[in-house]
Amino acid sequence: MIEKALQGSKGYWTWVAFLLAVMAMGGAFYAQQWNYGLGITGMSRDVSWGLYISQFTFLVGVAAGGLMLVLPYYLHNYKDFGRITILGEFMAIAAVIMCLMFIIADLGQPMRALNVLLHPTPQSMLFWDMIVLNGYLALNLVCGWAILSAEYKGVKYANWVKPFIYLSIPWAVSIHTVTAFLYAGLPGRDYWLTAILAPRFLASAFAAGPALLLLVALILERNTLFRVGRVAKDKLVTIITYAAVINFFFLGCEFFSAFYSQYPSKIYTKAYLFWGLQQGDTVYNNLAIYMRLSVLIGIIGIILILMARSRKSDIMLGLSCLLIFLSLWIDKGLGMVLGGFVPNPLGGVTEYYPTVQELGITAAVWATGFLILTILYKVAISVKLEQELKQPS
Repeated sequence: MIEKALQGSKGYWTWVAFLLAVMAMGGAFYAQQWNYGLGITGMSRDVSWGLYISQFTFLVGVAAGGLMLVLPYYLHNYKDFGRITILGEFMAIAAVIMCLMFIIADLGQPMRALNVLLHPTPQSMLFWDMIVLNGYLALNLVCGWAILSAEYKGVKYANWVKPFIYLSIPWAVSIHTVTAFLYAGLPGRDYWLTAILAPRFLASAFAAGPALLLLVALILERNTLFRVGRVAKDKLVTIITYAAVINFFFLGCEFFSAFYSQYPSKIYTKAYLFWGLQQGDTVYNNLAIYMRLSVLIGIIGIILILMARSRKSDIMLGLSCLLIFLSLWIDKGLGMVLGGFVPNPLGGVTEYYPTVQELGITAAVWATGFLILTILYKVAISVKLEQELKQPS
């Protein structure tokens, strides 16, 4: 079936060429990092996790978001998701591969990743994160390709696939739960040291993943004969809306516990993220505008997505999904990780600014993920459209 990815319009090949160009640029920057080391990045002794790990954290949520399609379709027999479930599984594949690439980039030398296997430490959450991420990638590869192959042949997928499908459901929850435990289990980092971190991670995942999927599906509808279906769109809107609202509720709970209790270290981080901190004559607020923007566009996105549903407007729906996705990306892709390091446990502030090389490598990893997603979606949609043409009207 992979040969179907080698057939496409001029626009398709222009998109592929653009992604390859971004990947080549990032490859050149990564060669610099390989030769020089992580000193080429904006990370420091105080901020030891930067853009790479923040993107990893966000993309774990995108991968876990596919659960919102797999769960209704396979466990509750919700057939209206039949056309897009495979898209959710393939999105999870691309997202997990990007997660692993960001981890490799953050290690400096890729060979260090072998230490997790050569010297396993089950008491470490990093060990379990490696297990759940690679396991989830394998489950989606096996299930997604087996189901698509069966559809290509015009037969029902084999019974041996079902246990792996059912296993992927709790596994999707585990990948983001374990990632949250990576942060919540670190003493001295009060911003992360909260029992609500894992539920907050899952809520944002169940909004960001379906929002990106629905946005991509709407783009596919405008450029191909593929159709999601109005019922499926409405259900995805319901899932995205509930998850986004719950995520904001959890954020409000964090603010209440910090400011009502007047717990200093909890207050300092949130103040830095949303308003900035002043030490002497210097004001540190490089993330404040982004975090306030995250809340603003997130609220606007929720309002627009409800309006889009009532008006049946795909343009408004796409815009609302984009705003919600960007809101959650800022929250988890910037604020969540950096907020744990600034201020440091001693109250000092060392702001983090990613370098051009970091931005280039980050863009290249995203381009790689979108290239994988493009190829997988090209194959999946071609197979689905071919099978629909063969069916009697």
